[in-house]
Amino acid sequence: MKYTIVIQWSDEDECFVALLPEFTNVMQPVTHGDTYEEAFKNAQEVLELLVETALEKGESLPEPKTLGKPLKVA
Repeated sequence: MKYTIVIQWSDEDECFVALLPEFTNVMQPVTHGDTYEEAFKNAQEVLELLVETALEKGESLPEPKTLGKPLKVA
């Protein structure tokens, strides 16, 4: 799966918050963790559940965002 996971520190929540921005068809999926690694692991689990659920319901998946062609360095 090539979906975006955005992980940021939240002073308010005192933890790392992970967002899945491509999945706008549901309330913005968010998870968290006390460490960056834990937030990433939790985000992967949420992502898997979102994909499984969409496929079970016959719903289409959002297009993954990409950065385009890599820059060539001379």
